[in-house]
Amino acid sequence: MTELELEEEKKEIVRRYRRLLRHAKPYLKGDDAKRIKKAFNMSVDAHKNMRRRSGEPYIFHPLAVAQICVSEIGLGTTSIISALLHDVVEDTELEIEDIERNFGTKVAKIIDGLTKISGVFDQGTSLQAENFRKMLLTLSEDVRVILVKLADRLHNMRTLDSMPRNKQIKIASETIYLYAPLAHRLGLYAIKSELEDLYLKYAEPDVFNMIVEKIRSTKAARGRFIRNFINPIQTEMRKRKFRFEVKGRPKSIFSIWNKMQKQDIPFEKVYDLFAIRIIVDTSMEEEKAVCWQVYSIVTDFYQPNPDRLRDWISTPKSNGYESLHTTVMSRTGTWVEVQIRTRRMDEIAEKGYAAHWKYKGSTATSHESGLEMWIGKVRELLEKNEQSALEFVDDFKSNLFAEEIFVFTPKGELRKLPAKATALDFAFEIHTEVGAKCIGAKVNQRLVPINYKLKTGDQIEILTSNKQKPNEDWLNFVVTSKARSRIKDYLKEQKKVAASEGKEIVKRKLNQVKLDLNNETVEKLLGYFKYKSTLDLYYSVGKGIIDPKEIKKIKEWRPVKNKKAPISDARTFKKEITELTGRESDMLLIGEDMDVVDYTLAKCCNPIPGDDVFGFVTTHEGIKIHRVNCPNAIELLSKHSHRVVKAKWTSQSEISFLTGLRIKGTDRVGVINDVTRVISNELKVNIRSIVTETVGGIFEGEIQLFVQDTKHLDTLIKKLEQLDGMEKVSRFDPA
Repeated sequence: MTELELEEEKKEIVRRYRRLLRHAKPYLKGDDAKRIKKAFNMSVDAHKNMRRRSGEPYIFHPLAVAQICVSEIGLGTTSIISALLHDVVEDTELEIEDIERNFGTKVAKIIDGLTKISGVFDQGTSLQAENFRKMLLTLSEDVRVILVKLADRLHNMRTLDSMPRNKQIKIASETIYLYAPLAHRLGLYAIKSELEDLYLKYAEPDVFNMIVEKIRSTKAARGRFIRNFINPIQTEMRKRKFRFEVKGRPKSIFSIWNKMQKQDIPFEKVYDLFAIRIIVDTSMEEEKAVCWQVYSIVTDFYQPNPDRLRDWISTPKSNGYESLHTTVMSRTGTWVEVQIRTRRMDEIAEKGYAAHWKYKGSTATSHESGLEMWIGKVRELLEKNEQSALEFVDDFKSNLFAEEIFVFTPKGELRKLPAKATALDFAFEIHTEVGAKCIGAKVNQRLVPINYKLKTGDQIEILTSNKQKPNEDWLNFVVTSKARSRIKDYLKEQKKVAASEGKEIVKRKLNQVKLDLNNETVEKLLGYFKYKSTLDLYYSVGKGIIDPKEIKKIKEWRPVKNKKAPISDARTFKKEITELTGRESDMLLIGEDMDVVDYTLAKCCNPIPGDDVFGFVTTHEGIKIHRVNCPNAIELLSKHSHRVVKAKWTSQSEISFLTGLRIKGTDRVGVINDVTRVISNELKVNIRSIVTETVGGIFEGEIQLFVQDTKHLDTLIKKLEQLDGMEKVSRFDPA
């Protein structure tokens, strides 16, 4: 780089630093500015020879993360310092001790929580899962570790363009799997929405660009509609001397796509593309009454949908979200969602956890208690340390990110549980002993089984018996981590008892053939019976799953040496490819040019040439090829990225791949004839099966057929869409 360019870079670094200080000014007191300057200088010095993949100086990244912490989350000095230094321990010579000496214990703890674990783990362990667990251990002491991490993740997602495609997909999948739900849980609505939109931008670029373009092209019409809709409401509210602001907020791109997917509809059929938000300025004492007055004004002009009223003012969400939502019918015949909230509620909804400190002094908000309860549950989950990191992430994901239901004890106490929670989950929520002895429940005075799924508003009384004991089937329907971990603890104890009996049987049988129970014999037993752990082996003997007579055969048995270790992760795969092809590559080429490594096409998404794909190293079935938008892709890419290999299609000539098409349209004579003519005669495609049904003049059908690649499929879809009366043609994955 030239001297001039370096000089310009230095000026830009100073400009960004000054902007950070300007935004931080309201939060600073005492010698805060000096401490921030010290952290900035330390970060500049530590990263001085480093550049990001985009080519810009590395210091731009910590500065941007600190800026997000201040401007978008509303955090103070400790978080700014932590953000400026969040990468120094991982990437430079500095140690945690240096941070603690210069900035104190709090900053050091936050940075330690953000520093990735390095080292080698057991096979099958996911580094991301270990790092996520480490970060959450710090969360239970200081929530700021997660807030700084979310700011870091948001900036990484905003600058993902410079990353190679395979890294983009891995980072985006991890973001949607763990970090977007975490932002939602901490009430950071704006960050959660942006993370989801950025995920879609990289995972499904065509879909993302299509929705962005359609939103842009309908912007003027939408603006006119919003002005006409809010006019009468504004006039009435001014008449009644309310201080307020009205915003027309478009739905996020991700939530539009989600709706299109769930309801299987095109963009044009998504009617609630935006929500009207009415924000009122009022004192905390009058908040509830004022919001209901505004609701009354809205429903004076527009007919509400009684099934779509959501009152999160009387019962706020656990992440502190408070708002009154109603969906009303506009004069043009479309449904519009109206959100009514106060200035305080709006700030908490946008900035989440950090915003509640501002209001903490005036009243102990339900926001704080809800979040404290949630962090308490995280703590409880972390105390069960015998879980593997992957089990922990699964539990965390299924339990602490779930939507909630509100239920009552017989005395009328309100309890919050994850959606799909059962009577047994509720029993464990009351007390471990109550859960372990639960035989049923009375829900709203009606007798129900323990696997009954609870609904909001249910009042539950648990029935117990001293003869009842937890069993393995219970794990199939409980959803709370508390219930799962308590049941597992009990089963583990039972397993140990059976295993101890099994061990005695093994000893006796080995004695009969003059063998000792030592490491060598145990290894032979595990190999012979194909078990991975001694506990499972002894348990199976104790429970009679293994016939004790079989144990004696071990004396004559000799293990067969494996010629080659199985491919277990991406590193082993790379080595294997190099040996077979004589060239360095971690890329799996799929197709006729490359058959040196066995692979199969995943049944869950049936990839075809042209699809964006990746290879996944399975434990028993070799390499499986999945589509990037496969229903299982997010979990595989985020939890097991060490087993993901890049994959791309090579030339395909006469090979055909099975896929499916759903068709829908108005029924007429000869419609099926036209469909088969286009498929078989015009495009020479083989049909495997065709199923159609006509109800009330509308026909729907599913066709399974063989195509060569995505271009072939797209041509076919376009041709079918042109048929008279055809309303919709979409791809599906045949099982």
